[in-house]
Amino acid sequence: MCELYIFNEPSLFLILFMIRIGLFSDTHSLIHPRTFEFFKDCDEIWHAGDIGNFQSAEQLRKFKPFRAVYGNIDGGELRMMFPRDLVFFAEKVKVVMTHIGGYPGHYEKIARELIVKEKPKLFVTGHSHILKVIFDKKYKLLFINPGAAGKYGLHKSITMVRFVVDGENMKDLEVLDIPRNEK
Repeated sequence: MCELYIFNEPSLFLILFMIRIGLFSDTHSLIHPRTFEFFKDCDEIWHAGDIGNFQSAEQLRKFKPFRAVYGNIDGGELRMMFPRDLVFFAEKVKVVMTHIGGYPGHYEKIARELIVKEKPKLFVTGHSHILKVIFDKKYKLLFINPGAAGKYGLHKSITMVRFVVDGENMKDLEVLDIPRNEK
């Protein structure tokens, strides 16, 4: 979505973009049928690792612009397609995404080093299968782990999130929470 703001003087104008992000992790080769409905209005899909197979990655790439990191269960083909860590900007928000990251106060060593070096405003990780959204006061960042969107693991629900990045702000975060026995 793009909004155009024109000020009083004809030569002054500012274009502000707003992007909608669909975020999930730990699909383990299963793209839940409700994923496409939940992410239909998103501009980009981000996957925080453990995609599971090439077919799942291709299905997501064909659906929307797609960013991903590989996870610990991803084989060589996916490790060649995607990096272990991604550092990028979404609008004016610096993002660091990795699969095994820990959580605020308990970051994995490599994740903590990335956070210190890159100073992101948003840190995204997967692996734990536990949905967490926390503001980390120490590193002044928003931490998001979208939980697990696949069928393997101890999680009781399939979860994924969507949110808006508007300039330097993140807002309107929504969670899809599907009991694992529901289709």
